[in-house]
Amino acid sequence: MLQGWIQIALTLVIVIGTTPLLGRYIAQVFMGEQTLLEPIINPLERIIYVLSGVRHQQNMTGWQYTQALLYSNLFMGILVYLILMFQGWLPLNPTGLSAPNWDLALHTTISFVTNTNQQHYTGETTWSYASQTFALGFLMFTSAGTGITVSIAFIRGLTGRQLGNFYSDLIRSITQILLPISIIGGLLLLLAGVPETLARPATITTLEGATQVIARGPVAHYEIIKELGENGGGFFAVNSAHPFENPNGFSNLLEQWAMMAIPTSLIYTYGIFMNNRKQAWLVFWMVLIIFLFLVGITAVGEFGGNPLVNSLLGGEQPNLEGKEVRFGWAQTALWAVMTTATMCGAVNGMHDSLMPPGGFVTLFNMFLQIIWGGQGTGTAYLFIYLILTVFLTGLMVGRTPEFLGRKIEKKEIVLASIILLVHPFAILIPWAIVFAFPNTLSGISNPGFHGVSQVIYEYASAAANNGSGLEGLNDHTLWWNLSTSISILAGRYIPIMALLLLADSMSGKKPVPITTGTLRTDTKLFTAVTAGVILILGALTFLPALVLGPVAEAFQLVAGN
Repeated sequence: MLQGWIQIALTLVIVIGTTPLLGRYIAQVFMGEQTLLEPIINPLERIIYVLSGVRHQQNMTGWQYTQALLYSNLFMGILVYLILMFQGWLPLNPTGLSAPNWDLALHTTISFVTNTNQQHYTGETTWSYASQTFALGFLMFTSAGTGITVSIAFIRGLTGRQLGNFYSDLIRSITQILLPISIIGGLLLLLAGVPETLARPATITTLEGATQVIARGPVAHYEIIKELGENGGGFFAVNSAHPFENPNGFSNLLEQWAMMAIPTSLIYTYGIFMNNRKQAWLVFWMVLIIFLFLVGITAVGEFGGNPLVNSLLGGEQPNLEGKEVRFGWAQTALWAVMTTATMCGAVNGMHDSLMPPGGFVTLFNMFLQIIWGGQGTGTAYLFIYLILTVFLTGLMVGRTPEFLGRKIEKKEIVLASIILLVHPFAILIPWAIVFAFPNTLSGISNPGFHGVSQVIYEYASAAANNGSGLEGLNDHTLWWNLSTSISILAGRYIPIMALLLLADSMSGKKPVPITTGTLRTDTKLFTAVTAGVILILGALTFLPALVLGPVAEAFQLVAGN
């Protein structure tokens, strides 16, 4: 047990230690300051600007920024959909795979263009090397970059700056952040044993004399951006539990760091933009404390094991069902919390086999979306909670709320409410429809409380742009492909539009002088109140779903049923 807790602690120490370094670098990139990579990257960016004709120095309004984002995502989505549907005629298809059903290709395209990467397919038997590399791998960079640009535009607006230029921000996020780290990380994964090849699957003869076909492909470069960009869609069906995606402890540590690196660092980046690193660290520690509590719940549940199994064995044994022995209970539990906290969605074990505490935590993370949240957008959602806390505390004392020296008025509260209300609607409405027609729509493999979790998890994963799933669900159907696509689109673009419009509104406000009556937001008391608001709103909104799913399942196990 001690070894497992030490592994968890060391992983988190590394993540915390790199947070200010990467956070400062990201701030330098988007504040136009000199960085070590600029002599190498600047010529490449100039070529891109010339070829694309982008007026990268032209600032955009909130609506212009939104339009640029939507149009570019639509264009990339159409391009990728065509690649997927015509993969049978394209090169780099050594096994001769044909096009999938139109609804699966549509769901996959929507899922990857929105940074969700929800998989209703088996990667190695559905997509060619060309589809995985030039379609899905391409979107892993652009979707992650889109999330980063939204977060940067949002904080610019909150601090009274102009929002910037979407195309310029997108190019910077890819060329100066995602691409350099991916190159280094991909090389390290190659050294760790992750393959990177265009050779066809290997055919071998086993010790028993049988013939076995082993899938392989250009995995290393795909794997690192999968984690770094909070994408989560695996090259193989079992994702990072596959030895070709995640062969050993070193690769597991590297991928966990990549998963956490940007979401944690962006909070520090916000502090630099605000010129208030104290508030950034207070918010960081608030989220970290909640995160550690959730890791503890999950780890204790997995270490304690299944009481029904333990009663047969005559003692407590860790729950190793659905886990890789090379990672064990501790690293699988930590990964499960990380991947749902960061909205990455990659897995190194099957979440369907988690004990009820782990199921509760993974759902809770996707319901809140701010521990640590999606690529860029999660940190923006976190500051929405700060704005709501300022508003609520302002109501208590009868004072017009202010945040970062600017008044919070009706328009900002309406937009903030939209951001938070879209999420439960995108989850709970389709969840209710499924259970209204369980025989025709559900596809659940467990008729009990775990079956409730399977359905709510799928829609929470879609709306939160997470992508992981409880794999007992039969989700490769027309209903699931289309209904989750709607949840994905609503969960991605409606909040983004509201975030950008809110930032635009804040950027146009004149700063209010600080007085003795101004509510300071960089104090421990305000941070604690914010934590309370986050937990209360999250618990009240989704409490029935949690009670009917993992909580009821836990009581059922304890009762021995």
